[in-house]
This record gives sequence, structure tokens and C-alpha cells, in this order.
Amino acid sequence: MKNTLVIGASTNPDRYSFKAIQSLRNYGHFVVAFGLRNGSAGDTEIATDWNPNWEIDTITIYINPKLQVAFYAAIIALKPKRVLFNPGTENPEFAALLAANSIAFENACTLVLLSIGEY
Repeated sequence: MKNTLVIGASTNPDRYSFKAIQSLRNYGHFVVAFGLRNGSAGDTEIATDWNPNWEIDTITIYINPKLQVAFYAAIIALKPKRVLFNPGTENPEFAALLAANSIAFENACTLVLLSIGEY
């Protein structure tokens, strides 16, 4: 199972980040939820403080490219194996930085990857 950081976590069950957290947990993955507001996504607490010591395999992004800029260095410093840009979050500038730091990335939907067994 992959330790996954969800960036853009929401307490709203209608948001895709909330659905992804639930689905990841249902598939047995350890999830760290990170968002701008305190709360929880189901039984997963949402962290509002960045922890540079998180041990993460995959980061799945649910924030737009303009908001991602503030996290470039912090994400790279975590040294994840890969970063997933969910639909609407694709970011060629950040993808180039990830590639330059030997971090794999995909423009893919976390929910779809889970449902087809490709996560």
C-alpha cells in the first residue's frame, strides 16, 4: 500500500478530494490529508500545517496550478515517488520541475486509477 498525501483536502463530501480520500482508505492506503481549513474528510483529519517529515510515496493534487506554486519546494523536498495531477490541476511548469528532480508525475485521476487497479 502507498502512503498518499492529498493536497487540497476538503470536508465537503461532494468534492473529489474528499471522495479520493475515502476511496484511498477503502483500498487500504495510508492517507495524509492536507488542506487550508481544519476539519476532517470522513474519519481522516485534515492537516493545515505542512510537515516536512511526512514519508510519502504518492502525492495527489486537487488545487489549481496557481496555488501549487507555493508548494513546489515543499513537495520536492518530500521526495515522493510520484505526483498525480488530477483533472484541472495539470501543470507543465511544475511537471518540468518534478522531472528535473527525478520525481515521476502523471496527469491522471486518482479515483479512476484506483477503480481500474492501476494506482
